[in-house]
Amino acid sequence: MFENMVDVLIYLYENYMDGEVRPPSDQGELEDELTQAGFTPSEIEKAFRWLDELAEGAERPHYHDHAIGSIRVYSPLECRKLDVDARGLLLFLEQTGILDPVSRELVIDRVLAIDDGLVSLDEVKWVVLLVLMNRPGREDAFSQMEELVYNPEPPALH
Repeated sequence: MFENMVDVLIYLYENYMDGEVRPPSDQGELEDELTQAGFTPSEIEKAFRWLDELAEGAERPHYHDHAIGSIRVYSPLECRKLDVDARGLLLFLEQTGILDPVSRELVIDRVLAIDDGLVSLDEVKWVVLLVLMNRPGREDAFSQMEELVYNPEPPALH
C-alpha cells in the first residue's frame, strides 16, 4: 500500500506523463489500474482533483510578478506545510531561474492542497516538477527540475 496522494501523482508521472505511454482513455480504467497498484480510492480521487486544480491554476494564474529584490514572506500556515529546508529549496529554485514568481506561487498553492501536515522535501520537488510541466514556456526549467528530482546529487567538481 502506498502512503499518500503524492505517491499517486508520482506513479502517474512516471507511467504516463513522460509522453511515451498514453493513459487509458476511460478514467474508470485508470482508477482500476491505480487501485490494483495499491492506491486507495480516496487517494486516487484526491490526486485527480489535485491535478484538475493544477491545470486550472496554470491556465489562469492569479499571481503577479514581483519587483526585483523583493522576498517572499510565508504565512504561518505555509510554514507549517513547508519547513525551513523546503522554503530554502523554493528560494534556491527561484534564484537559479527554475521557478519564476508565478510558478513559485502555484507550487505553494499545490503544496497547501496536500492533506498531509508537513510536506517532505522530496514531495515538494515533485510538486515543483508537476507545476513546471503544466506551465507553457517553462520547458527548460522543467528539464532542470527533472534532473534535480532524478539525480539529486550535485555533479562532482574536478
